[in-house]
Amino acid sequence: MKIPGLELELQRLAAPVPMWHGQFGAGEWRAVAASVRESGGRLLALWAGPGACSICAAYVTLDGLVWLELPLAAGQSEYPDLAAFFPAAARMQRAAGDLSGVFAQGSSNQLPWLNHGAWPAEHFPLGAGADVSQRFPESSLSDYPFVRVQGDGVHEIAVGPVHAGVIEPGHFRFSVVGEKVLRLEQRLGYTHKGIEQRFTQLPPLQAHRLAGRISGDSTVAFAWAYCMALESAANCEITPRAAHLRALLLERERVANHLGDLGALGNDAAFAFGLAQFSRLREDWLRLSRELFGHRLMMDCVLPGGVSVDLDRPQAERLRAQCDAVEREVRTLQHIYDEHAGLQDRFMTTGRVLPELAARLGLTGLAGRASGQACDLRCDHAFVPYDALQVKMATHRNGDVAARVSLRFEEVLESLRLLRALVADLPQGVVQVEVPLPQLASRGAGWVEGWRGEVFVALELAGAAQGNAILRCHCHDPSWQNWPVLEHAIMGNIVPDFPLINKSFNLSYSGSDL
Repeated sequence: MKIPGLELELQRLAAPVPMWHGQFGAGEWRAVAASVRESGGRLLALWAGPGACSICAAYVTLDGLVWLELPLAAGQSEYPDLAAFFPAAARMQRAAGDLSGVFAQGSSNQLPWLNHGAWPAEHFPLGAGADVSQRFPESSLSDYPFVRVQGDGVHEIAVGPVHAGVIEPGHFRFSVVGEKVLRLEQRLGYTHKGIEQRFTQLPPLQAHRLAGRISGDSTVAFAWAYCMALESAANCEITPRAAHLRALLLERERVANHLGDLGALGNDAAFAFGLAQFSRLREDWLRLSRELFGHRLMMDCVLPGGVSVDLDRPQAERLRAQCDAVEREVRTLQHIYDEHAGLQDRFMTTGRVLPELAARLGLTGLAGRASGQACDLRCDHAFVPYDALQVKMATHRNGDVAARVSLRFEEVLESLRLLRALVADLPQGVVQVEVPLPQLASRGAGWVEGWRGEVFVALELAGAAQGNAILRCHCHDPSWQNWPVLEHAIMGNIVPDFPLINKSFNLSYSGSDL
């Protein structure tokens, strides 16, 4: 595998998805980014390596995923800025600075992202020689320099970080004239829990439980991505039956979230009937998951080497029957939503992100497909069992709330079809195999299409002599790419439409605040 115009030595990782790893010099860091950008590739994630000894970037190319590493000399704390090529890199670089003490040279924004005063500015929890047992007194919070918009009639509305309801903490600073939004600036990082440090304290064969708790609504996706990374590092293959069951769990997770969002979007547009109906469907869906898999969200069902659950014939029939029943009701509700003038008046042209802007800013996943970005790992680089399912990718080009609602309907119906196909063609065999940890230091990666978009995990293990300790486990949620785009989606809309626009993206706070 080659990056156009560059000669790099890349090593293929042992994984069901095409993924490579390589190291290179500082002079090629920006050249690689430019080449990937020019060839239509995307930046998936950016993070610092173990002990801040390197800076890493994962790119998505037409051939697959490329994990590239730039070694940093002892004491080196700077590397070239990538935000000019991939705007989404800006916040990832700020997070790497907070955690590891390595900073993007020449970056226009060096403000802290995850550190809100919980630890001193000169302390880096993931840096070389960091004392993880160290405790710090509460530091005084400094004023965050939000951008000020000035002019006749311009005023600010500050929302959060504490919100009414169940939403997680995030601060939104609106600059408005009347009710029209001129600018939105976000400040997140309030849910940072030190998860990446905690990974290094856990045995590799147990850390999947932590991965599944990064973001509860994506527990299957994160657990699968972690287990894929561990199996990749150990050069271990799971059985076809286990792969089918993982996909079944992932599609049930996708349906559950879409059902919940469709109801919430109806409610945000004053259509309480939609909330009632979709809440009922989602509750029935979660209850069957609890009965079949032991947990409403299917937490801890995916584990290294396979899954902890199985299906017998009566259970498979119950699952198939539920898919049939839910499909009938979803199709009826889709017709109601499409024909409801009040809903469509609120949905159409609201929170619009046109394809050109979506491509430039790196909008991905569900929100990206609603803005003409036709990327879905289940189709682009399909692995077992998706390679035999012929997943139909749903895309739209309008990029508004209406498009994101329509796409959810289509993805629910497609996932129901996939679930029936998975149940009908479930291979025989065991559901878990042993994962032998490697003797030598190794790395692996996991890459899964969660319901929001691509979930990625990069894992580095020490050798057996060091107890196969986790040196670094970086987990990435697609919300990193999509939160900045939400700032653009609200521009020109009115303040009361922000809850509707925000819900149409439904981004993760925890997943982006590791």
